[in-house]
Amino acid sequence: MITSVGVLIPARDEETDLPACLRALAVALRTLPPELERRVCVVADRCRDDTAELARSAGADVLVNAHDLPIGAIRALSARHLLRGLRHHASARTLLLSTDADTVVDRDWAVRHVRRADAGWDAVAGTAKLNAGLTFPAQPRYEALLANTRIPEGHGNVYGANLSIRASAYHAVGGFLPIRTAEDHDLWRRLARAGFRLAYAEEAKVMTSSRLNGRAPDGLSTLLRALATAS
Repeated sequence: MITSVGVLIPARDEETDLPACLRALAVALRTLPPELERRVCVVADRCRDDTAELARSAGADVLVNAHDLPIGAIRALSARHLLRGLRHHASARTLLLSTDADTVVDRDWAVRHVRRADAGWDAVAGTAKLNAGLTFPAQPRYEALLANTRIPEGHGNVYGANLSIRASAYHAVGGFLPIRTAEDHDLWRRLARAGFRLAYAEEAKVMTSSRLNGRAPDGLSTLLRALATAS
């Protein structure tokens, strides 16, 4: 059974969206059994705004990064901090949860991930719905793309904004690697090759930004921009 959870959140100049992210996360974490230890770590990545101060005021641990690091290194930095703080728990009973600063998790988000881990899954990829903002034809194109990625095992999508990994599995494959894009997919593939149990969970839901200019190169915003401008 899971006895501790750590939530990692990379954030770069996210003072606008981060408060809603952390409010929703606080609600989701309160739905967990009271005996579960929980920690939240926000990495304020080269921020020029009040991201770090807002995260501290919400009770999160805050790491301030001043170097040009790839997103994979930023997520790994947060994961290391969380796992150090939770090291008195067995790694097989510790669950890392990954989300993004422009993302709002559902009320039962943490519970859904923990239930999957308690059922024996080593990593779980949830779903991500876009918030209002995309206009025709981008929205139907995005939905069609998602439909085409479905596989027999489930929805077939992996988002850093909605991902959980058992700490023992995370350690076994070397965690997030210092790469500039698709660090979530890379970790998922290495977990699969190592034989860990992976699940696509329709019930673990978040809503994420539909902005067309994101922080990570070749991330979701790049895809949405391409869909919005396609002829």
